[in-house]
Amino acid sequence: MPRRTPLASLVVALLLTGACAGSPTSSPSTLPQPAPASPAGSAAAGSAAPSADGDAMSGIDVVFLSTMVGHSERTLQIVRLARDRLHDDALRTLAAAIEATETDELAAMRGWLPTTGPGASAAAHHHDGHGDDAALDRLRTASTADVDRVLRQVLAEHQRSAADLARAQVDVGRNERVRDLARRIEQSRTAEVELLRGTP
Repeated sequence: MPRRTPLASLVVALLLTGACAGSPTSSPSTLPQPAPASPAGSAAAGSAAPSADGDAMSGIDVVFLSTMVGHSERTLQIVRLARDRLHDDALRTLAAAIEATETDELAAMRGWLPTTGPGASAAAHHHDGHGDDAALDRLRTASTADVDRVLRQVLAEHQRSAADLARAQVDVGRNERVRDLARRIEQSRTAEVELLRGTP
């Protein structure tokens, strides 16, 4: 579908730029280093003390990250299930950008999640399913001629739910790094949904 190619290319560039920009600051090794006076390091180590910069990791931040880890794992499953069967070049390019972006985000989020302390049980929670099992079955059984259409539908609905989750996190989250990630997720997933649904 030629009319989507320029827009898809622009969104791909934005997504990949966002992933590259987010990875260094979201690396676990950089979390304790924002500023000498910041207690972010102790927060990352399990302290619940708030900071002036909003770096404390609250329960809602942990729940959001844990949920988004499961959601991104499912996104990668969806994309990888269909990527080698796609016909539309713009859709194939968008799928590759989504895979690259969410792979980077997934690594960052896993690094942020606590492995000990009060939030560890929430972080360890598995998010199998996410209501997408029937959608995955549709994708697996889609005919060669229909796979592009089915992927657009399945992925658009899946990414819309990610945008909704991220939008809510921006309003209630406490950790500024997590809220910044949520803003980027909301923007990128909304743009993806528009592309997948053919919004000009």
